[in-house]
Amino acid sequence: MRLREPHEQALLSGAEITLVRQVLADCSSLLTAAQDSASPQAAALLAEATRAATTTRRCPDAMTYYINLATGYLDFAPPARSRR
Repeated sequence: MRLREPHEQALLSGAEITLVRQVLADCSSLLTAAQDSASPQAAALLAEATRAATTTRRCPDAMTYYINLATGYLDFAPPARSRR
């Protein structure tokens, strides 16, 4: 295995896509559950943590949106093409 160059597409196996998709789904569920059951102080900490975790300082709702968007990209990604 080697690191890909910035101009190269990442190719994942079906098993790898399944794993990444499950991790994204778990993150989305965790953020949603944390928001739904959080006290005002915990909600503020969650918002601070999600803003600190992203370069664009996303709030929890925006982070969940982008996680779900990434899941959609995985679900509807075109198959890899052969380089013959």
